Amino acid sequence: MSALGADPGRDLRTALARSLFESGELNAEWRIVVEAVPRHVLVPFFYRQDGSGEWRRITSEDPGFFAAVYSDTALTTQVTEGIPTSSSSQPSLMLHMLDALDVQDGNRVLEIATGTGYNAALLSERLGSGRVYTMDVDRELVRDARARLDSCGYEPVVVAGDGRKGLTGGAPYDRLIATCGFTSVPPAWIPQVRPGGIIVCPLGRGNARLIVGDDGRAEGRFLPGGSYFMGVRSEGSNGRIPYPGDPAEINTREARVNYLDIEDDGMWFVLSLVLPEIAWAHEAGMDGARTGCRLWARDGSWARVQGKEVGQAGPRCLWDAVERAYGWWNGRGCPKRERFGVTATESGTRCWLDSPGNPVPDMEP
Repeated sequence: MSALGADPGRDLRTALARSLFESGELNAEWRIVVEAVPRHVLVPFFYRQDGSGEWRRITSEDPGFFAAVYSDTALTTQVTEGIPTSSSSQPSLMLHMLDALDVQDGNRVLEIATGTGYNAALLSERLGSGRVYTMDVDRELVRDARARLDSCGYEPVVVAGDGRKGLTGGAPYDRLIATCGFTSVPPAWIPQVRPGGIIVCPLGRGNARLIVGDDGRAEGRFLPGGSYFMGVRSEGSNGRIPYPGDPAEINTREARVNYLDIEDDGMWFVLSLVLPEIAWAHEAGMDGARTGCRLWARDGSWARVQGKEVGQAGPRCLWDAVERAYGWWNGRGCPKRERFGVTATESGTRCWLDSPGNPVPDMEP
């Protein structure tokens, strides 16, 4: 339990837990946990953009700090050279994933992406600190999270390292949860989770829940609802795909799919699976209405859609892949996330629709 004395966030925390419970976002067991863990200690400041786009640091000295910390809101907690590189995720999303993790008394859990330490605190409150392991690639975040967790009376194992490699020191784990975005399930995780254990991991714009088998395979389905975590990154990196600049030579043609036709959450989810490691930027007119978009990849591939025209450059025709993905998704009745699943082995990750025998096809040019 928390070792805090005076607790200025208690009433707001209780109200948040009650609101999430009454809306069905968490069960009675996790409600008690949320009521106990002081998010304001784990998140002593956050950043908010002002009208000019500058990031302003908000602390407990600022009006509205406690109301924001105890709202069902994601909070940016680290900004590197003007780019957000860490956050405290939306509580309802975190609890949705923790509920899917289905932790049981006595379970050992590995968390990938410590961040502020709030999620590790929730797990420590539920299971006891000795059964929680958490790691982050950012050494500064690890140092601060360890100190804040300690001040709350929690002492999980907090380690700096690349979460894609997992943490062999505490293996085998009963559960593994990731709170940063991935495009595939890291192969190192599978042998670190016992057969019958559960992995909950953001993949693209969805959260996958996988059960580990005794054959080196982890398989399961996507949860309902979106997933919008910051992507996994290497130490010293902001994780973003830098814009390459407008290419000198562009091939143009008429777009076979209207840009506005892909403005569906389910379609964006499919695109996040079939076109991983692609950056997008929307374009809008003077009235704020979207008029098109740009997309680009690390290999220099680039596309821009404006109205009915698409321009492409680089080694891959990205919009061709978007059009193929739209045709496949639309032709199958625009399936929602929960109809999709994942099979992961040490040799790779494969997504499927409805059953493992119906793989999502490769949409690349």
